[in-house]
Amino acid sequence: MQSVSETVARALTRHVEKFFCLMGNGNAYFIDALERLGVPPIPVRHESGTVASADAYYRMTREVAVATATYGAGFTNTLTSLAESSLAKMPLVLVVGSAPTAGPRPLDIDQTMTAASMDVPTYTVGVQDAGTVTIQALADAIENSRPVVLAIPYDLAPELIGERGEIIPDLPEPTRLPSPDHIEAARIAHHLADAERPLILAGRGAIGARSDLLALAETLGADVVTTVPTQGYFSVPARRPTNFRDLGVCGGFSAPGALREIRRADVVFVVGAGLNQFTMAFGTAFSDDARVVQVGDTEEPTHSRVDQYCRADAADAVGLIHDKILQLGVSGRTPVVSPTSEEAQWRTEGDEQAPDGRLDPRRVMSRLNDLLPEDRVVFTDGGHFMQWPLTYLKVNEPDSHVTVGTQFQSIGLGFASAAGVLAASGERLPVLVSGDGGGLMGIADAETFVRTTRRGVVVFLNDAGYGAEVHQYAARGLAPEPMLIPDVDFAGIFRALGAKGDTVRTLADLRDFEQWIAAEEGGIYVLDCRITNSVRADWIIETVEEARRAAPHVEEMLGMDTSSWNPSGAAGGGRGTNGDRGSAHEVGGRHLHA
Repeated sequence: MQSVSETVARALTRHVEKFFCLMGNGNAYFIDALERLGVPPIPVRHESGTVASADAYYRMTREVAVATATYGAGFTNTLTSLAESSLAKMPLVLVVGSAPTAGPRPLDIDQTMTAASMDVPTYTVGVQDAGTVTIQALADAIENSRPVVLAIPYDLAPELIGERGEIIPDLPEPTRLPSPDHIEAARIAHHLADAERPLILAGRGAIGARSDLLALAETLGADVVTTVPTQGYFSVPARRPTNFRDLGVCGGFSAPGALREIRRADVVFVVGAGLNQFTMAFGTAFSDDARVVQVGDTEEPTHSRVDQYCRADAADAVGLIHDKILQLGVSGRTPVVSPTSEEAQWRTEGDEQAPDGRLDPRRVMSRLNDLLPEDRVVFTDGGHFMQWPLTYLKVNEPDSHVTVGTQFQSIGLGFASAAGVLAASGERLPVLVSGDGGGLMGIADAETFVRTTRRGVVVFLNDAGYGAEVHQYAARGLAPEPMLIPDVDFAGIFRALGAKGDTVRTLADLRDFEQWIAAEEGGIYVLDCRITNSVRADWIIETVEEARRAAPHVEEMLGMDTSSWNPSGAAGGGRGTNGDRGSAHEVGGRHLHA
């Protein structure tokens, strides 16, 4: 006979390879069962890291992972990560302890209701159905692409069960998407064939259609872009000529020159991309006159901007559409090059140092892009600083740029997702880029990064503040003091954990790091880059403009004079600076650094 916990573990290990854990009273027997089955879970130091790591692992591998935490405080500590996974539609299973079958104790909360508030269903196992319910939960996560909670009542965790409870059914095959409609495919083919400046946007749902979409781009002579997680989708060996232009990331994280080219498209073919606020740059990514066609797996198009929608498997749809375009006699058209597109699309703006003496983050990221090996995985925390690694730090394969937290607009999940990224990285170099605010919030799992990484890099873009708040609210005249953080010695913190670390105030301070990279030394190298807060990210500019459009009366009610606030001013050498608000180290008329 075996216990409820062992049955749950046996059911999950049939289909899942990676487990991320933090042990407590409610999941101790489950974790012990995993150990005894020879599938030891990877321990993290904060419960948020169990879910964030399972989430990150799926983003990189498309394989479901399991997170586990105890009941009560352990469960509530997972909620920010769980909300992110729910909004991002990431399938995972969170195994938690729950109240005893006799009823809740004083320390118990309604975990089922709490999870349901985030559209996360809860499955509770019993002595007669532990194996069956576990498979039902896993099937739900896979079929509906969402996180689920699998609860083990506290008193049942060690309970022995009979043969009925040990039954573990087969995992059902997922439902296939419908075949693409031939008439719909023909209409899309005609639109693309007639386009003067076609643009193809590939998202994570287009991974299975990669060869077909590359061939379609060649046929059309199209411009191509991706969502952030799909960077590198259109990469081909340098020796192979291509008949399309790769403009990089679409939307708020586009390079300036690329963004202008994206807005010249007359037909945009979107495959497997959800068209969230970042990809759409709050609705400004495409020309108002552009026709937007989407292929996806949802019942309806994912954005009001979509003019034509085809629900189908991406590979089936793209292959059929390509065939119909070839039947129309279209093949090997030369890409249309604008007069302005001769400029370097990845030109890095700004000087090395801003007028306040701190580094321009665009220059830092551009230099690190050159120094770091191409075979890398980049994962970021959330925050204002995200603009710089997502725009300037390139990857050459899709699913190599991970941003856990963006859907829920959370910070603090960079280190929390580290164990999952590391488990999926293989031989690629893991590079975490974090702000100082999010880094401090998630610092518990800095130890996880150091402990579980054979070789890795951590980059802090340290502007001594919560940048998103500084650029949205200090710029409007709100008191900046609550938005500021005294300079933290992140290099010193990591040296105490056994890593190498440097404080970077000039690009020349990267010399030792460059030698470390060239020597291919093992261990962790931490760069605490002291950057200016005088350069405003494009996605923040778009966020502020969207807020103004949605509630134009707010600033008038607050009595704020924003007439001189110029989000796209040229001070500091590029876009997204403070313009004529004063010297580059001032925001809202107040000095932000001593």
